[in-house]
Amino acid sequence: MLNRSTFISVFSAMLLAATPLGAANAQSDTRQFSQAAADVVNKTMRLADDSKYEAALGELQALLGKGDLNPYERATLYQMVGQYSYELGHVGEAQRAFEDAIESGGLPGDDADDLKVVIAQLMIANGQYSEGAARLEDYLASGGAHKPQYVDLIVNARVQSEDYAGALPWAEKWFDSAAPKQRKHYDLMNFLYNNLGMPEDQLRIVKEMIDLWPQDRTLWLTWAAILTNSEREGEAFEVYKMMYQAGHLADEEDLLRVVQYYKFHEMPYQAAEFLKLEIEAGRISGTPENLIQTAAFYRQAREPEQGIPFLESAAKLSDDIDLHIDLGKTLSSAGACDKSKVAFDAAINQGYDAAKAHMLIGNCYVEHSEKLNRLSCDMSDAQRQVAPITISRDAALKAFKAVPKNSRESQKADKWVRFIDAEIQADERRCDMEWHDVSKELCLMKIKQAYDAEVFSNEFKLEDESCQKYIVEYNATYRRPYSE
Repeated sequence: MLNRSTFISVFSAMLLAATPLGAANAQSDTRQFSQAAADVVNKTMRLADDSKYEAALGELQALLGKGDLNPYERATLYQMVGQYSYELGHVGEAQRAFEDAIESGGLPGDDADDLKVVIAQLMIANGQYSEGAARLEDYLASGGAHKPQYVDLIVNARVQSEDYAGALPWAEKWFDSAAPKQRKHYDLMNFLYNNLGMPEDQLRIVKEMIDLWPQDRTLWLTWAAILTNSEREGEAFEVYKMMYQAGHLADEEDLLRVVQYYKFHEMPYQAAEFLKLEIEAGRISGTPENLIQTAAFYRQAREPEQGIPFLESAAKLSDDIDLHIDLGKTLSSAGACDKSKVAFDAAINQGYDAAKAHMLIGNCYVEHSEKLNRLSCDMSDAQRQVAPITISRDAALKAFKAVPKNSRESQKADKWVRFIDAEIQADERRCDMEWHDVSKELCLMKIKQAYDAEVFSNEFKLEDESCQKYIVEYNATYRRPYSE
């Protein structure tokens, strides 16, 4: 709203601003008061001095109702009506009175121009933003003084009426002339450029603002948003990195946006590591969803083992059957068959197909056993029973035998049982063969020793009767007669 000093400046040129009026005060035939009119005006001024504006307005309206007033008298009376109406808060009535003062034709040019400014101000104060701004613009275009407060009024009026295009040229003048520039100057330009879809200009202003107020997190977010909206995702990501390093990203939503940028740029391992760091720090909540997402990123980065702890933590917080199945498969791929079995058992308890689960468990143990050292024939029976490959095969057999016989997986399970049994038997035959080979070598050695001793005892004597079966083979190989 306008203050009273505005009107005082407007009326300072009027004769009634100094002393009570009389007919002798007239300067010419066109600028004089009749004695009757002067008496009424002086009376109303005394009433106004006592803040009796309603009574003063009554006197003025009664005087204006007479038809024998000259233009100067009418112009003055209407201005007084406008002033007293404004004092009572009747802005619309004040505006109309000032319009009447101008239309009366009794005002000098300068006074009329000043009153046009007041009218424009009143219109803006009364919510007639576009009309008031247009009045001021017309005044300035016709040679009126370009005072800073006029530019300020036009800018605010255009913004209030959401005429941002109309506000921009005045706002730029207002901004350029401001010395020193304050935050409000930058904020307005940022606001206008944003609403007018001028990203490059907004980006320029925002960068200047960040230089001045580097701790303002909102400005950094605005910078990133402008770049994102302009499809400059790479640059927006760099802004977020700078924000993160500067400690401007504290909200979980902002931190998760960084994760999405890693995802967008196909950097799953970095996304997983970022999530891991922030979950451990407590800045991103360890919800099942976030834990599962972390594991998924590790899987995409071909590092599924690193995601297992996150899947395990998620499984403890959730009864989601799919999560337990996913955990079981991930553990199986990593060769953690015992943990995989626990996960699949949990899935079975929640209704998952037992046949499929036991097949997956059995396959895990089979694949794991293929990576283990085979049995050594030098092992004792006790050592063979506790060997890793034996334990893995036994677990696989147990899983395949647990497949329900009435399931579609039953035949596959039986084939796996026969396959594992065949592997076990093959190991036994291998060791038997190795044992027989060693026994034969020992016998051949003993036969040689018996032939060597014959030189001294004059007789061939083989004490180990089990070696008799190899004498013919030894003689044919080592004691063949010379051909000569």
